[in-house]
Amino acid sequence: MKIAILGTGMVGNALATKLVQFGHQVAMGSRSADSDAGRQWFKSVGGKGQLATFSDAASFGEVIFDCTNGANSLAALRQAGAPNLRGKILIHVSNPLDFSKGMPTLTVCNTDSLGEQVQREFPETRVVKALNTVNCEVMVNPSLVPGDHSLFICGNDETARRKVAGWISEWFGWKSGNIVDLGDITASRGMEMWMAIWLRLFGKLGHPHFNMCLSVGSK
Repeated sequence: MKIAILGTGMVGNALATKLVQFGHQVAMGSRSADSDAGRQWFKSVGGKGQLATFSDAASFGEVIFDCTNGANSLAALRQAGAPNLRGKILIHVSNPLDFSKGMPTLTVCNTDSLGEQVQREFPETRVVKALNTVNCEVMVNPSLVPGDHSLFICGNDETARRKVAGWISEWFGWKSGNIVDLGDITASRGMEMWMAIWLRLFGKLGHPHFNMCLSVGSK
C-alpha cells in the first residue's frame, strides 16, 4: 500500500520505519522534501522510502498518517492540500500540546479537540484519531508493555474506524481485542486529554513504556 507519513519527528520516524519494514511504499512528508530529519530517516531505512513535501506525500498516499506537531497540525494539513486528502483515511496521531511554558498544556480541550478541528476543516477526509495515547515505541511494538493493554480509536466514519483498527492490528501487532472503538470524532477530546495523565506518569516512571488496560466488569 502507498502510505504517507506527515511529520519527520519521533512519531513519524517510528511509524514510517515500521511500515517500510512491513513492505509498504512510504513517503515521508515535511515542509521541505530535503529536511535534515527526513534525510536521516531515509538513510536509516536504506533508501527504501521516499522524501516529499506535505503536498506531494499526501497526493502519493492512499492512507495518510498525521504525525506533525499538534500545534502545527492544521497548518501542515493545509499545506498538504484538501484535494490531496479528499476521500482518504487520515489517521490523526497528533496531540495539541503547547510546550511554550515548560510543562506542556493542551491548546484545546473540554468542548473541542484537535481531531474535531481537523475533521471540520477537511469534511471530505475520513479522520480517525488513533495511536495518540501511547509513546511512539509502544505504538509500533505493544509488547514493550507486558500483558494486555488498551488502545483507543474514534472517528465519524464507522467503516474507516474498522479499517484502521485492522491495520493497527496487522501492521503494528496490537491485539484486536485491545483496540477500543469509542465512536465519533468527539471522543478525541478524552483521548487527547489523557496526555495530562500520561505526562505525569512519564515523569514518575522515568520512561515511556507504559499504558493503561480497560477492564470491564459485569453489569
